[in-house]
Amino acid sequence: MDPVQGNKIKVGRKILINELGKKITILDNLEDGSVDFLRAQHIYRLVHSLKGSAPVFGLIRIGHIADQLVKKWEWVNREDINLSEELIPSAIASSLTLVHELIEEYEISKKMIEVDRDEPVSTIQVSAHPGSRILIVDDDEALRSYLVKSLQSDGYIADGVHNIDNAKAKLYQNKYDLITLDLRMHPQSGYDLFYFLKEDPTLKWLPLIVLSGENDLQDKVRCLQLGADDYVTKPFQYEELAARIFSLLRRTMIFSQMAFRDPLTGIFNRRYFDNQMQLELKRIERFPAPISLAFIDIDRFKNINDTYGHSIGDLVLQAMAHTLQEYVRSTDLVARFGGEEFVIIFPNTTGQQAAALIQAVLDKIRRSPITEHEGQAYNITFSAGIAQWQPGVDVQKWIQVADETMYKAKEQGRNRCLLYDYSLEEVSTSAIRKRILIVDDDRMIRAILMSKLAHLPVDLMEATDGEEGLQILITEVVDLCLLDAIMPKMDGFGLLLALRDNKKALNEEMKVIMLSGRINDEDIARGLMLGADDYISKPFSMIELEAKVKKILQLE
Repeated sequence: MDPVQGNKIKVGRKILINELGKKITILDNLEDGSVDFLRAQHIYRLVHSLKGSAPVFGLIRIGHIADQLVKKWEWVNREDINLSEELIPSAIASSLTLVHELIEEYEISKKMIEVDRDEPVSTIQVSAHPGSRILIVDDDEALRSYLVKSLQSDGYIADGVHNIDNAKAKLYQNKYDLITLDLRMHPQSGYDLFYFLKEDPTLKWLPLIVLSGENDLQDKVRCLQLGADDYVTKPFQYEELAARIFSLLRRTMIFSQMAFRDPLTGIFNRRYFDNQMQLELKRIERFPAPISLAFIDIDRFKNINDTYGHSIGDLVLQAMAHTLQEYVRSTDLVARFGGEEFVIIFPNTTGQQAAALIQAVLDKIRRSPITEHEGQAYNITFSAGIAQWQPGVDVQKWIQVADETMYKAKEQGRNRCLLYDYSLEEVSTSAIRKRILIVDDDRMIRAILMSKLAHLPVDLMEATDGEEGLQILITEVVDLCLLDAIMPKMDGFGLLLALRDNKKALNEEMKVIMLSGRINDEDIARGLMLGADDYISKPFSMIELEAKVKKILQLE
């Protein structure tokens, strides 16, 4: 690519993204009820313009979404204005999901502009990340070999297979960053791999580019609907495919950074940890091997925040994450579970081996400060629970066992790590009781809830209004809040706002069920937007409420 032309495209892309921000504001307000025929025409012109311009500047996915939106609104050019009252509601309803996808692509594209800001345009043959692994699935030996060698020369790790069964085997053996897939193969077509990927939760989001010898519209539509990220028609220029691979990998990596990394510490977050746990257990089913889990909690972390402030607390969390990553192996996975809690997955590791590794980290932290700031050193310790996975134990039970073992270490004086022994059942599964706070100004409602929920393995607390409830949440760890929406002084909505604005008041994992005597869609939407997890209208069934409590606290 000519550098001058490349820089022109980058400038044009930046202008288009800035303009897209204004257009999204219009599209994001489709549900405000003020869409008439003239506004419908404006929406059509807006998405039609975006459909034509976005692909010119490399924003292929945005162009594809815009094209789908054009189809939802193109009736404005041929239908009578008198029919608009019937057609507009349908067009709005069918556009909402696409608008949300467009907003996501807009956010990702803004990040890409930041990444590109200081990156000169020089050549086409550039790897998004040297070492990214790509699987080529194609029964054409010559083409498959050519693509594997070309991608390898660009710095990728590339594997080639000639049929679907071999592709499935490779996907089980290795972790891939992208797949290119030929549709027309024998005896199984490429479509069989679509269904295989879709049914596996650990593979369903793997980026996929279809390579097809037929420029068939139905094939293109079907592939995109099934989850393909791009569609390239044979014959093609390698430079074009390489650019598409580069763009898709970069977009995926930026999205992964946003979705799977903890923004404070930079390590993996709870979402990625949950996904990886499933993947590791699936791997063990095929290739049996020991695997262990460590659950770690910094001792008396609240005192650090209260004494030195949250900025020092953040430094401690960052240093803790760095120390854990420094001491574990490259095959181990460190993630922030929430707050001051960390988890580590140790593949091919027994419980005793994992405990020895964690003890080495604890010994190091005991000997020297975890971090220093403006000449002051800060020392910490931590408590850890380690559990080796056993056949028949599901993911939730495995996490629970490690978590409860960590709490047992806390009870024994903190500053230690304990290994769970399944045969001795050393840790009682009821050791950790969930805590529920009932915030309601109606004394009778509080009494009923306290009585009807008393048989559950939970600790119950009550508050007479939002202000009292807020004070309890600031000083106590609460797992679930049953919150009345309408109360004097501070109502439920005010309490949710106060929690959102006061980070230290809230256990990050706390759930909220709102209770209200008003059945109002606007109130329900407002509560959910402010952070409530569920909403029940009074009078409510205690059977329904208890079922929701059990589900949200995972008591069943």
